[in-house]
This record gives sequence, structure tokens and C-alpha cells, in this order.
Amino acid sequence: MPFLTDPVLTAGAFAAVPQPEIPTGDGLLLRPWQASDAPAVYAAFQDPLMHRWQLRAADSAHEVRGWIEEWRGEWATARSVQWAVVDAGEGALLGRVALHHIDLVDGVGEIGYWTVPAARGEGVAARGTSALARWALDEAGFGRLELTHALGNGASCRVAAKCGFALEGTKRSAVLYTDGRQDVHLHARVRGD
Repeated sequence: MPFLTDPVLTAGAFAAVPQPEIPTGDGLLLRPWQASDAPAVYAAFQDPLMHRWQLRAADSAHEVRGWIEEWRGEWATARSVQWAVVDAGEGALLGRVALHHIDLVDGVGEIGYWTVPAARGEGVAARGTSALARWALDEAGFGRLELTHALGNGASCRVAAKCGFALEGTKRSAVLYTDGRQDVHLHARVRGD
């Protein structure tokens, strides 16, 4: 039975081109991950706040190198794509932004991010998220981007609002964190917002 609509994005569209570097326009750069980022990612994941809001722990820089290999390979599959957020001048790792749960047929993805402890409060998450949203909606062709965060994560709620992601509601008991199931806010930004 044929579908009545065409896919918004075609399978293999990402694999046909290299993963782009995306400048934020204000001193940061989103770039593909490099193996040399592993020690900085490992150090970031030792922070207690990362343990609070991320669903993964890092036991060694060697383990993180494996993550980075996975992250680099995800571009070709277009299921999830990730960028390192770095200082455009010095190249220091400041955080990560990503599109997860990509649905090519509907042109929908979910944005995720984190920042290294030393970069918190500097607008890194918001600047990286805004740049990624512009690329995804204006260049890649996505029609809708979602952003979810635990209700207790007020900093992520402020990032979502600052980046133009409208609060659409609460998903009850949606994510399992180390302290149990948590309600999450659902924010979204669509092309034309």
C-alpha cells in the first residue's frame, strides 16, 4: 500500500555528504567529534551534575573513545547525529549538541545537549542549540525539533525558552533516571518559528 505523502528527508541524505561544521556566529563552533576529545569528555562525565541529568556514565577515556567512534558513525545512518561544541579560536571542548530520535519520514528530531562544568553559565548550551536548530530547520530540511528535559532541570528549561522552543506540555513518568521515573517537559520548535 503506497504512502500518501513523501518522506520529508530521504534515507542516505546525510551519508552522501560529510558532517558539516556549524559556526554559532559568536565564537563557538559545532564540529564532528575527534578521538582526541576522549579525555575531555571523560573528565566532563565525572561531574556529579552530569550523573544527575545524563543517562550514561564513563568509566574510562578508553570507553569514551568507543562512544566517539559510535558518534562519528551515526552521521551516515541519520538515526542520531552529534557535534562537539568548541571554542572557535582555541578549540577547547565546551559541550555537545545532538539530534536524537530522528524520523526522516516526518522530518522530526529531538535536540539534546550538555556542557562541561567550566563552561556552565556561559550560554554554551543555548548558543550551540540555536546553531543546530537553524541548521536542522533551515538547511537540512527538518520540519520540527523537540527538546525534552526533566522538570527539575530548570537550566535546561531556560535553554529551551531562550532558543525559541515553545513549551507544549508535560510527559508524565517519561524517563528513568538514577532516582526513579521523572516527568519531563516537552518543548518544540518548528520551521518558521
